[in-house]
Amino acid sequence: MYLHINKPYGTLLHVSSYQPRRFFEAVFFDMDGLFVDSEPIWLESESELTASFGYVWSDEDQVACLGGPLSRVGEYMFEKCNRVESPTFFTNTLIEIQTAKLRGKTPLLPGALELLLQLQSHGIATGLVSASPRNIVNAVLENLGGNPFPFSISADDVVNTKPHPDAYLLAAEKAGAEISRCLIFEDSLTGVSAAKASGAWLIAVPHLVVVPEEPRVRSIKSLTQISYDTLQELFKDFTTTI
Repeated sequence: MYLHINKPYGTLLHVSSYQPRRFFEAVFFDMDGLFVDSEPIWLESESELTASFGYVWSDEDQVACLGGPLSRVGEYMFEKCNRVESPTFFTNTLIEIQTAKLRGKTPLLPGALELLLQLQSHGIATGLVSASPRNIVNAVLENLGGNPFPFSISADDVVNTKPHPDAYLLAAEKAGAEISRCLIFEDSLTGVSAAKASGAWLIAVPHLVVVPEEPRVRSIKSLTQISYDTLQELFKDFTTTI
């Protein structure tokens, strides 16, 4: 824009309206195991389903299937249960069981909702990005007493779900943001792969797995370690101590 330095006429002084960014353009949250504490519920659902076919689902099985996608979980169960029924049967039945459970209870992980509301109070674009199908995502959101996210992405909204980056690329598009200037919170190796492939910055909050740190990847124990102010410092220098 231009300002007169002498009124009413005089030299026009060009004043740049550009303001350097001081924060990530958007922040995206994974759902299962990151925003909501649903992994114990997934363990219940997986155990119930495979038990009906004589297979005892173990912690090792849960780790092997952590982060999905659910089509892969169905194939895994199909093999473990002596190839009875079909992979699709196991995938669809697991979704039905899990959806019913999540409609009854959806515990949030510590610090998740608080961080989301902090970000939104500062005008930061946010979104929920899940590898779960739409009916499971909706069951979770319904239980939160009103959807706290402006939008959500499910496995049904993209051709290739996690570990592919498609869901995060779509989220950036919806937020009107450049993905390389966005931040993602993830917990599983599948989700971490999707986030890294997207080109975004990543803060992992892993459990049951280990996520090594890299120039654009940080790893923490809990979202309670993160606040808007912490993220401001990380935007300036991603190596900042958390």
